[in-house]
This record gives sequence, C-alpha cells and structure tokens, in this order.
Amino acid sequence: MNEVFNRPLLGSLALLALLASEEIRAQEMDHGAMNHGSMNHGAMNHGSMNSGAMDHSKMNHGTQPMPPMDHSSMDHGSMGHTQALDTPRTPLRPITDADRRAAFPPLPGHQVHDRQVNWAVIVEQLEYQNFDSSGALNWNANAWIGGDIDRLWLRTEGEREQGETHKAELQALWGHAISPWWEVVGGLRQDFKPASGQTWAAFGIQGTPLYGLELEATAYVGERQQTALRLESSYAMLLTNRWILEPSLEANFYGRNDASRDQGSGLADSEIGVRLRYEITRGFAPYVGVSFNRSYGNAAEQIRDDDGDIGQTRVVAGVRLRF
Repeated sequence: MNEVFNRPLLGSLALLALLASEEIRAQEMDHGAMNHGSMNHGAMNHGSMNSGAMDHSKMNHGTQPMPPMDHSSMDHGSMGHTQALDTPRTPLRPITDADRRAAFPPLPGHQVHDRQVNWAVIVEQLEYQNFDSSGALNWNANAWIGGDIDRLWLRTEGEREQGETHKAELQALWGHAISPWWEVVGGLRQDFKPASGQTWAAFGIQGTPLYGLELEATAYVGERQQTALRLESSYAMLLTNRWILEPSLEANFYGRNDASRDQGSGLADSEIGVRLRYEITRGFAPYVGVSFNRSYGNAAEQIRDDDGDIGQTRVVAGVRLRF
C-alpha cells in the first residue's frame, strides 16, 4: 500500500527538481555571446500577427498596486548637467569710438526757445475815474513782441482831466529773461506831461514769482541829475472762472525836488486800487472798482500851495482788453 502512494509523490518531486534546474540554467546564460546583430528581423511577418486577439478588457489594471520607487539609491550629485557658456560661441568684436559715435550722434540744441516770434497787447486799465464832482480818463497799457528769452516791451500810462492831458509817458524797454519767472529790462522813458516833458534812462526787473502776482521795479536817471524809482504790483485773485478781483499798488520816489513837474524828493505819490472784473472773453473784461490816490512830502506841500487835495478817493469803471 505504501509503495502505491509513494510512487506519485516521488514523480512529483522529480518534476519540480527538473524545473528548478532549468530556471537556474536560464539565469546563468551568457547573453553577451549572442550575436543579436545577425538576427534578421525583416523575416518576421508582423502583418500576420493578430493583435486584436488579446482582450485587455478582462485585465483589472486598477487593482494592481504600484510598488514604491526608492530614490535614495540614486546619486543625483554625480549627474552631469549642461553648463551655460560664459562667452558666446561666436566672439563679438570690441566696441570702438566710431561705434559709439554712430549709436549716439551729437544732438542739436533745443528748438523751442526764441525760435518763434510772439506778441501781445494788454490794456490793463482804460477807465473813467469820478472824484470831487469831477472826472478823469486814465489809461495803463503795455505791449511786447519777441521770443521766450528776449523781447521788446512798450509801456504807457497817463491821465486826462477836463479835456487836458496832465500826465503822459511812453517807455521802450528791452527785456531779457534770467529765469523762468524773472527778466531784466533796460531802455528809455519819455515823459510828455507834466510841463515840457523829460527823458529818462530806465533799467529794472519784472516778473511773476507767484501765480497771478506781477511785480515791477524800475529805476530812472533823467535830466539835471534827477533820479526816480517806481514800484508796481498787482495780484489777480480768481473768485470764479470769470469773476476776478485784482488789488494793485503803485508808488513813485524821486531823488530831488522839481517844482516845475510837481516832483518832491523821497516818496512822492502812491495809488492803491481794487478792481472787480468779469471776463466775458479772455480779451474783453469790464470792471468796476475804487482807487485811493495820495501825495507825500514836498510833492504834497506843492499841491497844498496850489489849493489842491493831497488825497482822493475815486470810483472807477472801465474795461480790460487783451489782443
């Protein structure tokens, strides 16, 4: 009985030993001796292979676990990376002075300033003044022509009362800008009235240090060693885009007495005014205001001797023009 059961068992063990020996022999096979290059793969008929016979739908790939990959055994430090070149493969020739001159040619001067001739005529005051049951026509205007740096200035002011001209003068000045807001002026002033008139050499400075603020300081040297100084200022305050309130001040100083022209040494006279104008356009603006005129020192004494009034308050109405 035992021999009957042992024979199949012995046969199975012999078969397992044979399979194991075949697997060991396959692992020890030297593939280096095989000449794979002499294999004729072209003889294989791939067209006759039935690729569609395999049914992949039966395979459950989703249930097969992916074994973890161990990166610790990889030596990343020894991997050779391509290094960037410090210099281009085709070296560039050095930049020469000729190259620099071609890339950065000399630029011409600025073409804005003083290339275009402009002009303007501004009649600051053309008004009727009422005072002491009387009246007078007063004017104050200036004009200029030229560029941004150099220009010719013309100034005139005067007064007519009861059909007679009591004061009238004209100045011709050359102005040169010394900054964006200031310019120096020099030229001549001719007085036509009072008396027989007088000619002065004039020089001074004028400018707009603040928006709307205009300042003028002009010194004069006249005949018979007479000297004079005039200070003027005005400040245009915008109440609205069209309503503008403008206070103004003018003061005249003389170096010596001149009775024939009602000129006394020191501060001779001043005018302080306030005018409110409405700009219908930039070139046409009617206004009303008040002006306070006063004489001082020797000039005031001369007016008293003639039974005149050294101080007057005048109501004014006029128009400001700009061309």
